[in-house]
Amino acid sequence: MIFNLGELFSGPGGLALGAGLADEIISSNGEKYSIKHVWGVDKDEAAIDTYRENIVKKYGGMGLKYDANYFCRKKIDQYPPINALAFGFPCNDFSLVGEKNGFQGKYGNLYKAGLLAIKKTNPYWFIAENVSGIHSVDSGKAFKKILTELEKAGNFGYELTVHLYKFEKYGVPQYRHRYIIAGIRKDQNLIFRVPAPAYDGNETGLITAGKAIANISDDTPNSEMPRHSCRIVMRLKYIPPWHNAWYLDELLEMTPKMRRKALETKLPWYSDEIEKLSDYIIRKQIEASKLNCRKARMSHIYKRLDKNRPAYTVTGSGGGGTHVYHWDECRALTNRERARLQGFPDYFKFKGSKDQVRKQIGMAVPPEGSKIIFESVLKTFAGIGYRSIVTDC
Repeated sequence: MIFNLGELFSGPGGLALGAGLADEIISSNGEKYSIKHVWGVDKDEAAIDTYRENIVKKYGGMGLKYDANYFCRKKIDQYPPINALAFGFPCNDFSLVGEKNGFQGKYGNLYKAGLLAIKKTNPYWFIAENVSGIHSVDSGKAFKKILTELEKAGNFGYELTVHLYKFEKYGVPQYRHRYIIAGIRKDQNLIFRVPAPAYDGNETGLITAGKAIANISDDTPNSEMPRHSCRIVMRLKYIPPWHNAWYLDELLEMTPKMRRKALETKLPWYSDEIEKLSDYIIRKQIEASKLNCRKARMSHIYKRLDKNRPAYTVTGSGGGGTHVYHWDECRALTNRERARLQGFPDYFKFKGSKDQVRKQIGMAVPPEGSKIIFESVLKTFAGIGYRSIVTDC
């Protein structure tokens, strides 16, 4: 059986690549189950250019530039039919780093495009994705409303399996926690089970940031180095691995002796040259480069990676201090390094400006994580067992 997949809010194609990488599954009676790309829809022109360059060229189908709601209302019937659906509806109004406006926000009701697509196509299954923060908006009422509507969607309704996936445990070199809603049409009498992570318990075996972004050649696409002001370089100079901009405030609160000790023990690039600087000069450098911010002290602002652990969550935000920072070099990561942390292969070429590419990467679903989920869907329909866990929802 071939599942013809349509995707809304496709972005550059993280979910699509995961579906493309998913192995064909053969049931015990020899029936084959696989996924075929039909179309991906997104209103972002650069993202659709990326989708066409990578997904369409490799797997076929179409990359369509439309607003998802408009497409589902007016255009979906004009394109080849689908019997499977994926949609990672925009998360801005549910994100923990956003204003958490929920349904009242600009993006809060975009999940309804998925509902409309289900109503019109009645797919055998769907996969929906959103941020972990969606669970807490409006004391959980928003998420419950979305799940209730998805369960009743279409002509048959859907058996839902909801789980907060910690993608670092599925081989992604990043602490990225996302809700995945897997829905199987109720007339199929099947229940999707959450695939067991490759890594359980402690962090032993997780893919680290240091390993993930090693050995990238200068001619790899999207490897342009970022440029920083002297102030930002100086700021990063005093931030240790896995610490953020607010560590400079901590340094200023220390006595000179404590500050020296902190510099020696926490900054791996601490050198004789810095050691010879007077405490007065060091303090002035810190004061000149620190952030003067009393509000919105988010933990990821100018936060450095630790090469010995997975990265913190890569985001699509465009504000200063959110671009993910190297543990040793005083700079933000290149877009290719960010793509590596998301699990995109080096042959995947992102289209658009550096800022547009950064946004595409940060908003994408890790392909390696979604591959496991899509393969588990295929195994569910093929009646093939796989290691699974009980959902936490």
